Amino acid sequence: MGSSSNGIQPAAISSGDGAAPAVDKDVDFANYFCTYAFLYHQKDMLTDRVRMDSYYNAVFQNKHHFAGKAVLDVGTGSGILAIWSAQAGARKVYAVEATKMADHARELVRANNLEGVVEVIEASIEDVNLPEKVDVIISEWMGYFLLRESMFDSVICARDRWLKPNGVMYPSHARMWVAPIRSGVGDQKKIDYDGAVDDWHHFVNDTKTHYGVDMSVLTKPYLEEQKKYYLQTSLWSNLHPNQVIGQPAIIKEIDCLTSTVNDIRNVRGSVSSLITAEIARLCGFGGWFDVHFKGRDDNPVKQEVELTTAPSEEFGTHWGQQVFLLHPPKRVAKGDDIRIKFDMIRSKQNHRLLEVEFDCEIRHSSGDPNPSFRKKFFIE
Repeated sequence: MGSSSNGIQPAAISSGDGAAPAVDKDVDFANYFCTYAFLYHQKDMLTDRVRMDSYYNAVFQNKHHFAGKAVLDVGTGSGILAIWSAQAGARKVYAVEATKMADHARELVRANNLEGVVEVIEASIEDVNLPEKVDVIISEWMGYFLLRESMFDSVICARDRWLKPNGVMYPSHARMWVAPIRSGVGDQKKIDYDGAVDDWHHFVNDTKTHYGVDMSVLTKPYLEEQKKYYLQTSLWSNLHPNQVIGQPAIIKEIDCLTSTVNDIRNVRGSVSSLITAEIARLCGFGGWFDVHFKGRDDNPVKQEVELTTAPSEEFGTHWGQQVFLLHPPKRVAKGDDIRIKFDMIRSKQNHRLLEVEFDCEIRHSSGDPNPSFRKKFFIE
């Protein structure tokens, strides 16, 4: 269990369908895992009521999946999911955690008198050898826009190595959504970008005038850097539902029992969204996810539970939504149809980060010309 997305995961990942790019484990630990070794970060997740209530209800409303069973918690963090699994009647819980948070998890397990059931193992899941196969794999692996951080790779590895043939996954399914939105943030980002450009030109002139060095050769890479930061990097937001101006569309569905690393390494989809607001500015797109606890066809849950990170007035989450802003905004009206081709890949520089491209056409219901545009974004 983990983080603003959460959990823990390893550096080099392998699965039945091939390995991910090689990653330096020491660098990966310093850049990623260490974040989860701090209690303040765990607290951010433990105070997310949507997250906590969803997992709590999924476990305790479906005790038949846990009673007398062996459970594997991938990325246990503070150990809360492992503790709940034991309280729901599990015979044995293997709680795997790659950071020193494992020490805190052991203390918590002892304080709740469950050390005879819950075994905390400090290791990455790829390096663990368990004495048995398990009936349940539980993990809170979801990152921003579901797949940032690539932790699901580790869950897949655990599933392929340690889940019994009739075992269940908690959660069992996931979906990724996008929808057109309106927002004033894009205007401010453009102002900030223009300010950064002006500041650079003043800097170049001043440096040449006062110090005799011409810095203009660096203008192009500097402006590219600023453009990426201000205009192409997605933003975290808790959107209000009235900022969504069109029908949300599912761009990816994941069956946690059968999906492979190759299935999620490149996410592509073609969807359409009908504008539902009156005349509005299309300022960009919002992206979010939901996960479901359904069990499996031959071993279903008794009570299905959904955890959603969709825009909400009352039930915001620490995941929020990812916002992809357009510059300039596009004018749309009720009944217009936005055709979206979506393409998301992992960053070549860091496999835990993502690059997203929207290729869109607006089909105006008024009969006006149908503009198209393409925009690339970075989820960092």
